[in-house]
Amino acid sequence: MYIQLTNAPRNYAWGSLEAIAEFRGTTPSGDPEAELWFGTHPGSPTQATATVPPAQDAYETLAEWIDSTPSLLGDALSAERRDLPILLKVLAAASPLSLQVHPTPEQAKAGFAREQEQGIALSDPARNYKDPYPKPEIIVAVSERFDALCGFRPAAEVAQIVDALSAATEPALAPLLDLLSDPTNIAVALDWLLAGSTEVGACVAAVTQLASAPTAADSPIADTFATAREISTHYAGDPGIVVAMLMNRVCLKRGEGLYAPAGLLHAYLSGLGIELMTASDNVVRGGLTPKHIDTAELRSLLSFEQAPADLLVPVETGPVTLYSPPAPFSLALVSPSGTSAEVALEGPSIILADSDEITVTDPSGSTTTIGRGDAAFVSGDVDTVSVTGPGRAWVAVAHE
Repeated sequence: MYIQLTNAPRNYAWGSLEAIAEFRGTTPSGDPEAELWFGTHPGSPTQATATVPPAQDAYETLAEWIDSTPSLLGDALSAERRDLPILLKVLAAASPLSLQVHPTPEQAKAGFAREQEQGIALSDPARNYKDPYPKPEIIVAVSERFDALCGFRPAAEVAQIVDALSAATEPALAPLLDLLSDPTNIAVALDWLLAGSTEVGACVAAVTQLASAPTAADSPIADTFATAREISTHYAGDPGIVVAMLMNRVCLKRGEGLYAPAGLLHAYLSGLGIELMTASDNVVRGGLTPKHIDTAELRSLLSFEQAPADLLVPVETGPVTLYSPPAPFSLALVSPSGTSAEVALEGPSIILADSDEITVTDPSGSTTTIGRGDAAFVSGDVDTVSVTGPGRAWVAVAHE
């Protein structure tokens, strides 16, 4: 069974004025459109516009369809959750998102239970755990470039940053430089930065001034200064400016992907991408945001491994490019180019049309056409589909 889907973009301050409208082939609304959601998450209910074959019953949202007929998910998934356990997004960042980390399954369950026992309302902005689920995610660049921060730099790169800052002989930098005299001392340096003392404020101001000086372009850490300068234009005085300097900056080219597992500190900076995640609201933030920051909880979730960014390498098989992280979902980009491309499905799926309309056919011969920027849900009893048309298809699959 197919359920045709549509939705309206979510307007966040960091969103783009044009990128999602261009993706959908619509006129920009004039608001900063940040995300377009497809799934059953109540934060932005996806609208169900039709079914194939036509159904006797009619429900307005995908969530209502699945709640009324859990078998649409397949037996394995519907036994654990009565909602679709993945959320597919089109994400358009014109300015940086918050520094953030997500929990493991065990941490999510424990954190949710703890805050329930404490009587913290789900609507309380100071609540960390809105549900008992983890939130691993992947992002694949749709724009020519997509910039992100992910994980902490190797010790050798941190040492290079320390050397460059030391050459500036700025007294306000002394506490940070002392902490990072051992470049593996990332955890303690982060604790100091997030404490937000007067000394931290002076340090952030000194770094911002150095990053904005004409000599920054000639510095051995010119790229790092460029990141600090870029972020400071949006979050002046935020300790996250310095934290970002200690993180890997990644520039994804179109079609390149990044996986953010539990424990990885990350932030998306700019660009248009397709994001797929476990359907969850569990985000613990560490800076670059006016929202709630829980330093202690962040510290308990973070991995302080120092290593280069590890891109998610896809597997290409003809017109199908598969992104398969170690998570209960996968994402495929299907580029039929006028031919028919077959895609294997391991569970319930969402298929999103990119650049033009596509036609999807299952083994029974049942067919649906999806317009540009819209999507369709494919029930869990369908194990393969073929995709044709002038457009491309993003296929998000939930599995065990």
